[in-house]
Amino acid sequence: MKKIFIANIAAFFLCSSVVEAAEHYSYRVAFMPDIHFHDVYGQFQDGAFHGLKNSKSGQNAMIRTMYAQLTSTRLFNENYFALRAALDDAGKKGIKLIALPGDFSDDGQPVHIRGLVKLLEEYQQKYGMRFFATPGNHDPNRPFDLPGGEEDFLGAGGKTQRIFSAGAHECKGYRGKTAVIATGAELPTICSEEMVSSGYEYIMKMMSPFGMNPQPNDIYWETPYSTYDEKSYSYAKAQQASDFHQRQYEICAQGTGGKYRQPGYGPCFTVADSSYLVEPVPGLWLMAVDANVYLPRENADPTKPESANNFAGSGDAGYNKMLTHKQQTVAWMTSVAQRARANNKMLVTFSHFPMVEFDNGAAADLEAIFGKGKFQLARAPKEDTSHALAKTGIGVHVGGHMHFNDTGVRKYPDGSLLFNIQAPSMAAYVPAYKILDFVSRTRIDVQTVILDSVPRFNELFEHYQQEWDHLNMTHSPHLWNKAVLGAKNYYDFTNWHITELTRLRFIPEEWPCDIRQMLFSLNGAEMLILSQISSHSDFQSVLSVPVSDDHAICAKGVTPPVRDVRQQYLKKNAAAWHRAEQKAQSLAQNMGMKLADFSEWNGFDLAVDFYRLRNADELALRDISATRLRQYQLLTRVLAESLPASMPALTANSDFETIYRLRFGSIFTVIDKYLQGNPSRNFHLDLETGEISAR
Repeated sequence: MKKIFIANIAAFFLCSSVVEAAEHYSYRVAFMPDIHFHDVYGQFQDGAFHGLKNSKSGQNAMIRTMYAQLTSTRLFNENYFALRAALDDAGKKGIKLIALPGDFSDDGQPVHIRGLVKLLEEYQQKYGMRFFATPGNHDPNRPFDLPGGEEDFLGAGGKTQRIFSAGAHECKGYRGKTAVIATGAELPTICSEEMVSSGYEYIMKMMSPFGMNPQPNDIYWETPYSTYDEKSYSYAKAQQASDFHQRQYEICAQGTGGKYRQPGYGPCFTVADSSYLVEPVPGLWLMAVDANVYLPRENADPTKPESANNFAGSGDAGYNKMLTHKQQTVAWMTSVAQRARANNKMLVTFSHFPMVEFDNGAAADLEAIFGKGKFQLARAPKEDTSHALAKTGIGVHVGGHMHFNDTGVRKYPDGSLLFNIQAPSMAAYVPAYKILDFVSRTRIDVQTVILDSVPRFNELFEHYQQEWDHLNMTHSPHLWNKAVLGAKNYYDFTNWHITELTRLRFIPEEWPCDIRQMLFSLNGAEMLILSQISSHSDFQSVLSVPVSDDHAICAKGVTPPVRDVRQQYLKKNAAAWHRAEQKAQSLAQNMGMKLADFSEWNGFDLAVDFYRLRNADELALRDISATRLRQYQLLTRVLAESLPASMPALTANSDFETIYRLRFGSIFTVIDKYLQGNPSRNFHLDLETGEISAR
């Protein structure tokens, strides 16, 4: 009995020591990028716009139109409710540390920034949370204040209301506090300074309590420009270092200025960098990298150093330009990583922009489909960029910007390692946020929390009904699918959003006209049949596609009528169609499927699934049936087998079958690559081996 007692005591102390060691790494941080906060119940301080009286809340709703939402890659209005739901969920889970990796606002307008600050302060009080923000390309749009506004607020009677600030073309000549200008639009244009796209000084001042400035309880805080270290740290020194004027650097059109400036560089300007490192709890270092790079234009005016017009936006710059135009910040990242290892700190880095590519190696296929420089491919970091970032030693990075859910890892022969976690946006499909649980020095557990149910998500739908009625009555080309208003919950609403976004914007703007015609004229069964046709038909005999003067397949600006591909074949080559149909039936049967089942989806459904998978990765699988995925896999295989060894260039002389195989072969190849990515919902990161494993 005594031996058992002693053994139990020993086990108790052993377990206690393990618990204490585990508690040392018991950090949980939630990451919520791309909130794009729009204060739907905000108030214009100048009284220029009052919004629409909402019957459910009793407040005035200051919102954008549903059409604006359904043609944008992010929601503007309902994410107000989604943010509250996410913070309540995190609070109930006991999470105290919340990182906001950029685009926390939707263009930095004062009315929305004030609303965001008020909301974050509310949740600080409610759950004892701390927030750590770093800016994205929407906050700010430029280093300095920029005239701003929107043409698509929702006004009285379901009509569109334009609201802009001084300096915007729509408010030309306006200099006063407020103004109403008749422009021939449905409602007079409102001019208000609440619509200014604020620059760094205002954004950093307003967001200073949320990581951008030190707080008294911080164990440590620094910037790339502070001169102290952990041993000589004091809150007073940190306060001095956080001053806006102490956080400036020189950037030139050709590269980094300051000590990095090369002969011939210019024009050059001094701008702010809000990057910081904070230790909010013992042992955890959060490095917030300001990865905005606003390149000076070559025709910039040095006599107006604070003119926003001197700079391009940062949306496509990202880390490719960080390496050339913000070298001091990259060097600081390396220093922080070295000191974190030396001081036994758990380091996690977050910023707005991705550090590795996010299309699972499908960039070449996407370029083949959509054309060079299209489909946001310019936003992807180059492989050399990812390698350089891995060599900084930061190890783990959480980013946003793309509104994608994705996990990437890079392991290089020199031993450098980089995990890049793309956290999704709650303002897009699939709405979610990430939780990183630092289990040990070598393991991080990642959880993706999907926002299925959001209280009050349909609170504003009464106003959209008025909008729809007005659009319908006026026979507007902006009429959207009224079924959106029947969404069962917030998740379902974002599913409708990606569907309508595909129909109203993505397909018309991004897909070449020959693919558009095939998308709208084919179902899945016909796609499989076409993969088995060996004849060579003139393209224009199958589809009405006008040829342009430069011999491109489609004439620019012309949308020809869509023909029924099956009917065209039956008229001109019925025997070839029937032979291919028999082959397709055999292919399906050999895989335990029926050809008729393929006809349950069409080209538009395929395009929506394409974007679902690109946005949400494995989170999209709940909306794409296992049966359809198997059908996609069969089409991927048979189209790949039918492609020639060397890809011919597509011209107006290419036959229909070749164009179909090349175009749809690429589409299905991309879908297959999206399905082959790393785990991206709930997974473990092994910081020693670089392995990612599903939980």
